[in-house]
Amino acid sequence: MKIQWKKLIVSVAVPLAVGLIAGWLTADSTVLFKTVNKPLLAPPAWLFPVAWTILYILMGIAFYRVWIAVTTYEKRKEAFIYYGLQLIVNFFWPIIFFNLKEFLFAFVWLVLLWWLILLTYKRFLRIDTVAGYLLIPYLVWVAYAGYLNFFIWWLN
Repeated sequence: MKIQWKKLIVSVAVPLAVGLIAGWLTADSTVLFKTVNKPLLAPPAWLFPVAWTILYILMGIAFYRVWIAVTTYEKRKEAFIYYGLQLIVNFFWPIIFFNLKEFLFAFVWLVLLWWLILLTYKRFLRIDTVAGYLLIPYLVWVAYAGYLNFFIWWLN
């Protein structure tokens, strides 16, 4: 299958832009992360932008694969709605956590994000197996982020 470069670039650029803007809006996040009490297994602060960049690229590739897949309009539309919803929720989580310092609400928001990612995963999987599998690291990372978020709330 020939790569449709414009669609691929747009597909990857959108989640990267969401992450970049959220990162810009929470530029002091490493200061907060260094000062709060953290649970065991908390990674160093530098790992977060690296992990998120990789996850946003994987999300974009997954979206691209669904975009170019042979499927019905209804299935693609439903998948894209869930993808868009999870991307919006993803955008607001660091603002709630780092800027507002609402750790408990951020945890609840993260549970909502994980659920939306799961729904997106299921819809992507029905259209393109690889697209679904590309979201598994995202599901795992957000579950791990939930562990961190919950215990940061608990310990602080």
